[in-house]
Amino acid sequence: MSNQRKKPELFRCPWAIGDQYVEYHDHEWGVPIHDDRLLFEFLILEGAQAGLSWITILKKRENYREAFDGFDPNVVARYDEAKRVGLMANAGIVRNRLKIQSAVDNAIAFLKVQQEFGSFDQFIWGFVDGRQRHNTWQTIGDVPARTAESDAMSKELKRRGFRFVGSTICYSFMQAIGMVNDHLATCFRHCELQVD
Repeated sequence: MSNQRKKPELFRCPWAIGDQYVEYHDHEWGVPIHDDRLLFEFLILEGAQAGLSWITILKKRENYREAFDGFDPNVVARYDEAKRVGLMANAGIVRNRLKIQSAVDNAIAFLKVQQEFGSFDQFIWGFVDGRQRHNTWQTIGDVPARTAESDAMSKELKRRGFRFVGSTICYSFMQAIGMVNDHLATCFRHCELQVD
């Protein structure tokens, strides 16, 4: 008979079901990101998710990384018609002409923001004064789909030429890149992310 005690089950946010979601929830979602390449990746992936479930995008994430040249905005900004047609034929990604074109448009706008602010990170984190917001939601129903900050971000991104950046998409982006800690108060990751 083993003397090892069974590890207690960790409480996670209720949406973290299945290996891929659990992995993403436990290691990425809500972790502050300040790397411009990763910020660009999440911006494009969140836009690709519009009208779909996040698990659909997570399952295609490696295909997206390959198809979009590692999400290098300098490369994506130069995609020509032939490249866009090739992406439309790629079954490994969401084949939506508007979403593919928006990735190119967003890369161009992203580079302009980098030029103006020194980094996209400097610009985007300004919507929360450079610090992660820690919420204390008790149930999944408490978590908003948008906030005043995501409204402001959406408006400014659209003004700068970004596409697929409605307020709900912007709030999902804020959650993904850790601008807000929206793990439920009872989730083990909620406390782990309260480092500042």
